[in-house]
Amino acid sequence: MTMTSLDKDVEHLTLTLVADFTAPVERVWRLWADPRQLEGWWGPPSYPATVEEHDLTPGGDVTYFMTGPGGDKYRGWWRITSVDAPTSLEFTDGFADQDGAPNTTMPTMAVRVRLGEHGGGTRMEMRSVFDSAEQMEQLADMGMVEGLRQAVGQMDGLLAD
Repeated sequence: MTMTSLDKDVEHLTLTLVADFTAPVERVWRLWADPRQLEGWWGPPSYPATVEEHDLTPGGDVTYFMTGPGGDKYRGWWRITSVDAPTSLEFTDGFADQDGAPNTTMPTMAVRVRLGEHGGGTRMEMRSVFDSAEQMEQLADMGMVEGLRQAVGQMDGLLAD
């Protein structure tokens, strides 16, 4: 696995993942920018994602669902706030109801992704910022930390193809 760290900072309400890849920045960027490649890693292996909408422009949306082992679908969305291809992406990440509408009873996170050259390859930093410690704990209790670890662990295989 290429993940070098996963730091949960309750004081600053952040979860920061750092991963290093041997692939160039432009290739790692395609894992975010191409919806079919995003499907290959967004979500842990037992909850594969299907991307329905993918508009990586400021104000654009990415909508998706993950299918669990029992066939249950869990929907989510991103609202894109900033893009500077191929080095940065910022979005609000949230849960959706079964019809795909944002679920306002669930927390959202502000996510910032940075890609940069590092050691002949790429370093990816993905920082999620939560509104409160309670929301951060709620998502951690739902398995977000381990799910993120498993999801990013799939990126190497896609980059090798």
